[in-house]
Amino acid sequence: MNITEKILSHKYGKEVIPGEIIELDVDLAMSHDGTSPPAIKVFEKIAENVWDNSKIAIVFDHTVPPNTIGSSEFHKVAREFGWRQELKYFYHHGEGICHQVLPEKGLVEPGKIIVGADSHTCTYGAFGAFSTGMGSTDIAMVYATGKTWIMVPEALKINVTGDLSENTTSKDVILNIIGKVGSDGASYKAIEFFGDTMDKIGVSERMTITNMVIEMGAKNGVMEPNQQSIDYLKQKTNKSKFNIFKSDDEDGDYEKEFNFDVNDMEPQIACPNNVDNVKPISKVDGVTIDQGFIGSCTNGRLEDLKLAADVLKNEKVHEDVRLIISPASAEIYKLAIEKGYIQIFIEAGAIICNPGCGPCLGGHMGVLSKGETAITTTNRNFKGRMGDPNSYIYLSNPKIVANSAIKGFISQPEI
Repeated sequence: MNITEKILSHKYGKEVIPGEIIELDVDLAMSHDGTSPPAIKVFEKIAENVWDNSKIAIVFDHTVPPNTIGSSEFHKVAREFGWRQELKYFYHHGEGICHQVLPEKGLVEPGKIIVGADSHTCTYGAFGAFSTGMGSTDIAMVYATGKTWIMVPEALKINVTGDLSENTTSKDVILNIIGKVGSDGASYKAIEFFGDTMDKIGVSERMTITNMVIEMGAKNGVMEPNQQSIDYLKQKTNKSKFNIFKSDDEDGDYEKEFNFDVNDMEPQIACPNNVDNVKPISKVDGVTIDQGFIGSCTNGRLEDLKLAADVLKNEKVHEDVRLIISPASAEIYKLAIEKGYIQIFIEAGAIICNPGCGPCLGGHMGVLSKGETAITTTNRNFKGRMGDPNSYIYLSNPKIVANSAIKGFISQPEI
């Protein structure tokens, strides 16, 4: 059995097989300020009280602070629900992006079943959990019953080997994989990651990889926690042991297997308007930009800010470029101040925004106008994602975004 099948079998109480539809007890359910009100509307038609107020988390992150009357009303609905239900994990004071806040608060553990009303809930697979996104109606049912149904997915095995070069990161790894597999090449599949590259990279980089499996259409992404992940979990949860599931070495059940060698890989750029439109940076070097963004649930962590700070130190953002930086959480923001990264960003001429999803959503901040081009560390470059439908979005890692903001065009730091 593979990791996903083992987690689901353990929770279901007997061995599962791909294609089987099962009902599971949920360990943690989550929604945010954008998806909570629709879920609450459905929930109130079927129940008065949530099934367990210690297994639900609501995080305000999509429009924080609210930028329209509508988003403010959404906040009010979710806030009153959280108070009324006395939710134990209710984060509505700008704590940060849900996918960063939940692990920080010790709510994510290996082997757990975690569902969220956001497609990038798959992020928690970095810690060996089965985590997946779903719609607000499904989340409403979970809030009422503590249960959900899953069709057991087929699994794809992805082996990543080699050492990353100076300017490449795990963002380049996952963009390269998406470019090869395709935006629908893993529809409703479990993606399981292996290889010495995966063993060596840290918590932040592992979260970047599982965060983006949804861009291949995957149901979930998962990897066995390495020692760095276990140390992180011990610190955040105050626990010493976890229920870690491993794939059977010889008999793990996989529909397909892919092998990637990253030794000679260039930084990867996802070009407009699809995440699988991936090219090495040498093919897009020199494209003029108007805006850069460093942040999001994909690359707004402390390690990402350090990469950007190392590039921006003693440099200036190009006079024709706007560089926006938003830490993924308040905790990261505080640490970035303590380490001097924020000072570096300000002196370079960047705009520092509060923790949250920010420009990734388009319409909240950093909106692009017609014909403008942005390079960003976010996870999606769909048409109109960051503003005008006739603007252009390129996805890359924090070092490339920072250097491009200095130069005024897509480029990588000299090694």
